[in-house]
Amino acid sequence: MDLVLGAEFGRRRPVGQPGGIGGGGGGKSPDVRHERALVRALPLLLIVAGVVYDVSTPPAFTAAPLFTAAPLIAAPFYSLISTALIGFGSCAAVLALHFKTSTTTDVEAVTELITVVTVAVLAVLINRVQRRSDEQLASARSISEAAQRAVLPQPDPRIGGLDIAARYEAAEADAFIGGDLYAVQDTPHGVRVIVGDVRGKGMGAVAAVAVVIGAFREAAEQEATLEAVAQRLERALAREGTRRDGLDAFEGFTTAVLAEIPHGDGLVRLINRGHPGPLLLRGDGRLCVLSATEPALPLGMGDLGAWPDRADETEFPPGAMLLLYTDGLSEARDGRGQFYDPAVRLGGRIFPGPNGPDALLATLTDEVRRHTGGGTTDDMALLAVRRPLGTGDARAGAEVDAEADAGAEVTGRD
Repeated sequence: MDLVLGAEFGRRRPVGQPGGIGGGGGGKSPDVRHERALVRALPLLLIVAGVVYDVSTPPAFTAAPLFTAAPLIAAPFYSLISTALIGFGSCAAVLALHFKTSTTTDVEAVTELITVVTVAVLAVLINRVQRRSDEQLASARSISEAAQRAVLPQPDPRIGGLDIAARYEAAEADAFIGGDLYAVQDTPHGVRVIVGDVRGKGMGAVAAVAVVIGAFREAAEQEATLEAVAQRLERALAREGTRRDGLDAFEGFTTAVLAEIPHGDGLVRLINRGHPGPLLLRGDGRLCVLSATEPALPLGMGDLGAWPDRADETEFPPGAMLLLYTDGLSEARDGRGQFYDPAVRLGGRIFPGPNGPDALLATLTDEVRRHTGGGTTDDMALLAVRRPLGTGDARAGAEVDAEADAGAEVTGRD
């Protein structure tokens, strides 16, 4: 197989150790919490400010704008009862101030009170509409989560003796699934894996994802070779194309990488159909880009030409990790238009232990968020597979742990 060996970029450093790079911290920043607390306190502050303003200014001046603003600000943030209480408080404050000055029957006072009461009622109605929208959004989110669990179930952390971790990061807010896909299956032929990217967006892409994953799970169990699995997927997408109308039927395709890790052989076989090449991260920090020996067109484009699929085979030693990803990772841009290059970023870094796959994916998602400034334009699917150190590899494991400790000490001094 054509392997592009990456140099060790700096000292090896284990993720999660002092000075290492790990996942982002949980929770919201203190600034965000303070802003939310201020917004929630604002209605009461407006009522108090209105009272102070009215008492300390001549009768010709009115604090009605402050009293009307209080329930309107409370409407989207408070509960129905709390919004009603804020509205009642504004009305009561207006009435008490005019009662104090014996002007409750004046035209200006009546007009001011009617205005505040009207705005308070509108605030209650706005609160009701807002709550119903929130309920509908929560229901849609629940349905999206259920769809993701059905189409892209989270793989078990241990499959066929391998450590597994997967993540799906949607580019759109409140979207849980799109055109990226992954699946892992333990079969009599070894652990078989697919990571792919369906052309297009929306429900059409989700339907194609379901077709690809369904065909993969069936073929992975039944077919004796990885090449036959790829051909089954090709035929499944061809059948799907004939059922579609218009543009999708003519141009639909899926880029994908298929991997097969035989039980106990220390090897990995790969078929790449127009997809970014996987990365092999060795336990000592060396990194290999697993490029296809014979590049092939994506799945679903068989009508443009026929060629035999040939799996490339390479060593997959104990302690190494295989990273498969979609172009949402490698094409993530910063403000200057520069791409995030996972091969450059990960070279020389180690992610030891059974939690290594999770640590690797947490690091990648955190770094991509920082690289893009918090927003991406494409979905991102990540899958990491680690071959654990066996009993016969105790010495190798001790060496890797020693290297991790040394890396932590060096990073701590930096």
